[in-house]
Amino acid sequence: MNYKKLLIYAGLVLTISSCSKKDNTTTPPNNGGGKGDTTVTTPPKTYAITETFESGSKAAYADANVTLSTGSWDFNDALIGNLTGDVKDGSWSVRLRTGDIAMNFDINDVTLISLKHAKYGSDAASTWQLMESTDGGTTYTQLASINETSTTFITDSFKVTTNTKVRFKIVKTGTTRINIDDITFKGTGDPGVTVAPPTTTPPDTAASGSAATPRGVTVGTDAPPSSGDNSDLLFGNPSGASTSIAMMDNYLMDQGYYTESYNATKGEPNWVSWHLDATNTTGVTDRLNNFAGFSGLPTGFYQVESNGYSGSGFDRGHNCPSADRTSSTNANAATFLMTNMVPQAPQNNEQTWANLENYLRDQVTAGNEVYIIMGSYGTGGTGSKGTLNTVDGGHVNVPSNIWKVALIIPKGDNDVMRVTATTRVIAVNTPNVNTTNSDWTKYIVTVKDIETATGYTLFSALPDNIRTALEGEKDPGI
Repeated sequence: MNYKKLLIYAGLVLTISSCSKKDNTTTPPNNGGGKGDTTVTTPPKTYAITETFESGSKAAYADANVTLSTGSWDFNDALIGNLTGDVKDGSWSVRLRTGDIAMNFDINDVTLISLKHAKYGSDAASTWQLMESTDGGTTYTQLASINETSTTFITDSFKVTTNTKVRFKIVKTGTTRINIDDITFKGTGDPGVTVAPPTTTPPDTAASGSAATPRGVTVGTDAPPSSGDNSDLLFGNPSGASTSIAMMDNYLMDQGYYTESYNATKGEPNWVSWHLDATNTTGVTDRLNNFAGFSGLPTGFYQVESNGYSGSGFDRGHNCPSADRTSSTNANAATFLMTNMVPQAPQNNEQTWANLENYLRDQVTAGNEVYIIMGSYGTGGTGSKGTLNTVDGGHVNVPSNIWKVALIIPKGDNDVMRVTATTRVIAVNTPNVNTTNSDWTKYIVTVKDIETATGYTLFSALPDNIRTALEGEKDPGI
């Protein structure tokens, strides 16, 4: 081969080699998905899971595990609150005092955790720590320390670099309180956690969402007797309520665990009467929070559903309290029927009346039994969103006043015979407004005052001289 031919051959090889190199180059994918899309990069799977504390309930500070939407959490000196002082996104948030809340489960490959936090009410500033554990909660290390000074929610985010299974704990010291809400975990891959939908409606608040399926009353052997000692109406039927349909606004209903006069026009009880002793508060069941319309109303009566007060600014205020009926699930469920509720201003319900209810249960613990009648009257109350006369499209009256009368005697038998002119009777009458004092003793009145306001006759089963004496009694309070 001569030199000229060698040059031509070499040039041809170089040309072919150059073309081959160009044709083997991978072309980045384009939006059109046309020629050259030979390599596609799939982004890693990511997740974001938020614990909102809107599912599940915990009403006391005592240490206990709580099942929430993300899983089981340990609440130590903490609860899920919805008082006026609680800062919350939604209806509920964590109120943490001296203690901690901790996950009882791990979550995989978290890269970021964020949460909302604020001071509770007018409590002083304090400090809390965010801790993480990679050994199933055996040991923890501090991820962050926060000085809590804000009265409104602040959202903070914290980078997580463990790249493995991790769980978190929020630790509080000191006696001032903070609120925590909407804890969000973000990460890559499979978190190993499935967020369950809410299964309960939070207690005692204006309902939201769809109404629960209406239900009747299931009565167990723990129900009070229908007559005689410990029966609901042992001391009388205050309004002469009847089971006649013609008495639709004074309709007598025996709900097994309490008895009431129901007002179909107002969509609420006129009064509810029940007996309370230690057998009723054994704590066999937790608070169920299963609000529901009552399916046993006569045909033609409007049935108030569990979401009937939604958006009104009024709580679903129990007459017979949940905590007075914890001897069985049947007993507790009966208290969550909407026929046991009135639209009640939140502060009035959650503070004033809650304190009185606790006090009466304390009397039982001290060795007494209590006969209780609670009711309401008038029209027009002021909730967290202002003054209303009705809710639920006009079907439910908002009462102007809420009252209670409690007759307290030492535990024993032949109860009517043991009541004397000096037996202790507590009568309380509060306006249904959101500014009531938490001290219920400021609203003590006489039985006669309540009879005058309502037109009822209380303690009609007692001899006239004893009833007259009790009517004029004004309890000194605690």
